[in-house]
Amino acid sequence: MVSRRDFLRAAGAAAVASAQPKRPNVLLILADDLGFECLGCYGGKSYRTPHLDRMAAEGARFNYAFAQPLCTPTRMQLMTGKSNFRNWKAFGVMDPKERTFGHLFKENGYRTAIAGKWQFWSYNPPGFEPEWRGKGQRIEDAGFEAYSVWHAQHTEDKGSRYGDPTYYEDGVLHKNQKDKYGDDISADFLLRFIEKHRAEPWFAYYPMALTHAPFTPTPKSADWNTDKRLKNDTKYFKDQVEYMDGIVGRMIQRIDELGLGENTLVLFFGDNGTLNTIHTQLERVGTAVTFQGGKGDTTEAGMRVPLLARWKGRVPAGRVIDDLVDSCDFLPTICEATGVSAKSMGPQDGRSFLPQLRGGKGQPREWVYTWYDPRPGHDKERWTKTNRYAFDKRWKLYEDGKLYDWAADPRETTPAENAAARKKLQAVLERYKKEETATRSR
Repeated sequence: MVSRRDFLRAAGAAAVASAQPKRPNVLLILADDLGFECLGCYGGKSYRTPHLDRMAAEGARFNYAFAQPLCTPTRMQLMTGKSNFRNWKAFGVMDPKERTFGHLFKENGYRTAIAGKWQFWSYNPPGFEPEWRGKGQRIEDAGFEAYSVWHAQHTEDKGSRYGDPTYYEDGVLHKNQKDKYGDDISADFLLRFIEKHRAEPWFAYYPMALTHAPFTPTPKSADWNTDKRLKNDTKYFKDQVEYMDGIVGRMIQRIDELGLGENTLVLFFGDNGTLNTIHTQLERVGTAVTFQGGKGDTTEAGMRVPLLARWKGRVPAGRVIDDLVDSCDFLPTICEATGVSAKSMGPQDGRSFLPQLRGGKGQPREWVYTWYDPRPGHDKERWTKTNRYAFDKRWKLYEDGKLYDWAADPRETTPAENAAARKKLQAVLERYKKEETATRSR
């Protein structure tokens, strides 16, 4: 029998716990191959993105958000908070000992889930760089208690990511799911997870398949119920962007319906620029231009991406922020928002942008350093060299000494010269050269 004293002590503890503010939830959405120019709120004119535009209006939009020029390097930085020189093994291969934000948040009392694209284990098929065959980090070991992902197994077993998809969900492989659509499966999985754990703090990561090639019909396309469902044609890119926008809108709407909008930080980011076969109409500084995507290239077209944030009552509506943001900055930002320490993650290269989201000045970056290894193995011969460079909002300096005024020359066609910019960015390159040498000697 419980004594009256023990009962009162337990009741008091419960009352104190219930009086504590609930820790905020986080939904991090990562779009695939989507440059900033695709969204209406950035001046894009080719695609309808009303839900993302509304997200920007209800929260914040960053004008100078940058990712790595390819998806996998960005995802590695995003999940670990580390520059790639600290933990890069090979394209599509994550060190099985690497800790992700899934591990961190699970260990700190959060319910954790991932749905979407994985691609961090056994990227290459037989015959191509066999030393990485059957290696990497499995989704089962990445720190997420619930998962529903595409490309979790061998490269040749990945199947379709869109129509009639193949996906691996909580230990079960589902192949060629007739009449289903990959990103609907991912979004619905995360929404079920959110509903199930709505009374608990949760962290949900949604690395979307959209809008990566192949460009195929969506369930809203006229060709969905035809033999063209899996046909790759750039004309379907518009459909993919607009379908992606609808999914984001559906997820935010459901979060609000569950009464979680004021306790959920929603972040939307792109993993690299749009593919170079895509040309988008963009209104830029009052001038209409045709913007060609630059995925894989180290220019603006390959690296400048959308970043939107929404947190009802915490992020002032309609805020436009001109501070630099890098993909390493997300981990410290969500850690500051949730009160979770990142000390167990090892060396960190990011900087929190939460103060700016809340309307303060914060400690904005003065520059971004990028260590970029684009070598994905068997089918991207033009991406064959590791690049190191540093940039601010105007100038970019490569390790070979070439300096570009990329604000005036975003395609970096002609090297320029500025002594102050060179001195500033050269110091950054030299600092990280020493860091890289020290890291690799350990």
